[in-house]
Amino acid sequence: MAFPITRHRRLRRTAAMRSIVRETRLSVDDFIYPLFVTHGENVKTEISSMPGVYQLSIDLLKAEIDAVAASGIQAVLLFGLPATKDAIGTSAFEDDGIVQQATRAIKEWAPNLLVVADTCLCEFTDHGHCGMIHHDPRTGNAEVDNDASLELLVKTAVSQAKAGADIIAPSNMMDGFVGAIREGLDAAGFEMVPIMSYSVKYASAYYGPFREAAQSAPQFGDRKSYQMDPANVREALREAESDVLEGADMLMVKPALAYMDVIRLMKEQYDLPLVAYNVSAEYSMVKAAAANGWIDERAIVLETLTGMKRAGADLIITYHALDAARWLKGE
Repeated sequence: MAFPITRHRRLRRTAAMRSIVRETRLSVDDFIYPLFVTHGENVKTEISSMPGVYQLSIDLLKAEIDAVAASGIQAVLLFGLPATKDAIGTSAFEDDGIVQQATRAIKEWAPNLLVVADTCLCEFTDHGHCGMIHHDPRTGNAEVDNDASLELLVKTAVSQAKAGADIIAPSNMMDGFVGAIREGLDAAGFEMVPIMSYSVKYASAYYGPFREAAQSAPQFGDRKSYQMDPANVREALREAESDVLEGADMLMVKPALAYMDVIRLMKEQYDLPLVAYNVSAEYSMVKAAAANGWIDERAIVLETLTGMKRAGADLIITYHALDAARWLKGE
């Protein structure tokens, strides 16, 4: 049937009509809220490139956790800023490391709130890379040692699980990282702790503000030898397939906004829960435009997050989570 028998606008006439036929629904249950936890006391430092996002010491963290729990958000993602750094990121896997301390505190304050621990070394190494560095004997160039790094990442994951982390989220992009961490968790008695793998993590310019937030910029070179080329999509399938075979429980695409096609492809190819990371520059661009009065922040954020879910994301890591949760309640 064609016009005038078929009139598509019939189902758009009123807000109630649009609501009952809506195909994609955004919910507070979809959100994971990232937090940056730092050492010291009475520290609440706003990240200049990410207005409204703070580095928080543990003594000031409780108010943020209370707000998260009250909003209905089910999970937080922890990043740690340690007091000391060294060549192998020792403070990442110490029992009293900053992420471990924050995890124990959160599980005491809000036992039902899921704690997702980012499992990487970049915030903890003095060189800012995601693994151990060795020098290639042929060239003398400094490179990330994949296999030696796996041992440190396993130690980090096990330490985080011991502290009470509900989900381990390895973001390092080393070959074999999911399998190594799964084996290490199982051997330590944490076979029921799931792995949310940063399966498809691109070497993206959208991470700029995060590196200020996490103080994790590489001190030499870049991460293009282990994070993915933004031009590639078939490679994403190979990366994800490896993680599925190695025992990942959830898959992730990072960033989200410029990679909606990859999110859709992953959703079609795999039946594991799929996470999209609405990354720092995606947040910062919205905040900057809103501060200048150029956009309606609420409308833009909710439309963007809905788009990520429509593309196939089951969960969305987003710095907008607290605001979005409030807006979805009509506040």
